[in-house]
Amino acid sequence: MRVVIGVVLLFLSIGLSLHAQSDEEKYRSINGSTSIGIGRYNLRDTYLSPSTDVNYTGWMIRVLNERMKVVKLADYNVSRQQYVNVEFGSTQNGAGTASEFAGFADYSLGYHYRFTSLLPGLKLLTGASTRLSGGFIYNTRNSNNPVSGKLDWDLNLSAMAIYNFRINKLPLTLRYQAEIPFMGILFSVHKGEPYYFLTQEGNDGVLQFSSFHNKFAMKNYFSLDIPISNFTLRIGYLNSIYRTDVNGIQTHILSNSFMIGWVKEFVTFGGKRLKNHARQFQSAYY
Repeated sequence: MRVVIGVVLLFLSIGLSLHAQSDEEKYRSINGSTSIGIGRYNLRDTYLSPSTDVNYTGWMIRVLNERMKVVKLADYNVSRQQYVNVEFGSTQNGAGTASEFAGFADYSLGYHYRFTSLLPGLKLLTGASTRLSGGFIYNTRNSNNPVSGKLDWDLNLSAMAIYNFRINKLPLTLRYQAEIPFMGILFSVHKGEPYYFLTQEGNDGVLQFSSFHNKFAMKNYFSLDIPISNFTLRIGYLNSIYRTDVNGIQTHILSNSFMIGWVKEFVTFGGKRLKNHARQFQSAYY
């Protein structure tokens, strides 16, 4: 009799633990990272330099913050990704007679469907994102039109591969992500038009529909997560391509930067909920 009662209690305890685990899985942790990148800029803007063969090259620095979390969509098979990127660079023309400074900031929000059972350790994520970005290019030699302003809103196709593996006993995570805008809206004055004309009437066409016919942009991001003692190091490489041909102005902004930063997993609630669900959380990344 004692054995029967013990078996019943064992099954009840297993059922209760499974139920508690199911409840806990509703609370997902956030994978957050902050990285600093240093690299090279290649700039060309025919609003500032009428000749289309004048490129300005130099150094650039960026700060990139990323957050990923599994959300309720499609029975918890979708993850949400947010990016905040700020960058600044200093460049010169080939002769060294003029300089251009550039600064940009953008925010991206994306949702990806997760394929997690294709191969052991491999996750494939596909989806879409929206990005709002703005910035400037300033030419030190120009007196009449020294600044070219940039403002874009895009809808993007996005795909990501995340692979967890080990070298000996060291767990590593390798990621590649690509993002390409397929439609959006961008701001551009007309070639030779000063910006103070925007305060006057009759300035149609400064907001243009953008797609592959007048804009090509792409981001390629590789990263490797390495656990070191009590923190995780993230090293990576970010390649960014931006080309437009709008209102008689051709622009390209090319950058390559090597990234280094740190990663943390955290939850965003406290009190009783944190105490009741503190044991298990499903990461959107690992």
